[in-house]
Amino acid sequence: MAIKLLRLLVGILLLPLGVAVTWALVDLLCALPPTRELFTSPTIALLGGYFCWLAMYLCVMRPLHAYVWAHELTHALWGLLFFAKVHSIRVKPTGGAVSLSKTNILIALSPYFFPFYTMLVLLLRWLLSLWLPMEPYQLIWLFLIGFTWGFHFTFTIQTLLIHQPDIVDNGRVFSLALIYLLNLTGIGLWVVCTTEATLAALSDYLTLRTTLVYSAIMDYAVAGYDLLRAALF
Repeated sequence: MAIKLLRLLVGILLLPLGVAVTWALVDLLCALPPTRELFTSPTIALLGGYFCWLAMYLCVMRPLHAYVWAHELTHALWGLLFFAKVHSIRVKPTGGAVSLSKTNILIALSPYFFPFYTMLVLLLRWLLSLWLPMEPYQLIWLFLIGFTWGFHFTFTIQTLLIHQPDIVDNGRVFSLALIYLLNLTGIGLWVVCTTEATLAALSDYLTLRTTLVYSAIMDYAVAGYDLLRAALF
């Protein structure tokens, strides 16, 4: 019971941080130098992959089995990262399960912030780059990244809308706040890796907006406390 209350409290404290990180990411995007073209070829390729997946998801098919595999394999992968032993992986078209020797919050929530197939695409690109030049195929890789990240995003939203033991066990408020923050952090790092934005700039914006958000909350809390004390005494 005490752990659940603690996670609820931490989850509530993380909500303003979600606002600050969102604000910082907007700052980072707005600070990018303008280009003459509204959409460059890399941007079109990335968005093309995303919207191609979205069209398939909405109009054609939803390969749930492929998502279940990604979900359970992500649990297993993050378990290995934390030196857990994988005892078994069971996957069915309607759901799956993985048995690990130990778990933690990041292992439990990893499928909701770790885009498994996008990471496979990046790994495949890196392996092929050891033998082949990747520049001629850059737009294809960007299309695949957009496609697979769209897969991760849509299925993450779909699964979060239904009962998930991983979310319930770790507390809904805490889990959703952490998932949002980690996904947004991933987007921020992706912007740094693919644009002229720097990690230092992202860090500066995060520090600034986090300070502003929590300072404002503290000011409102103090003002509210003063009003309450004045009313009572």
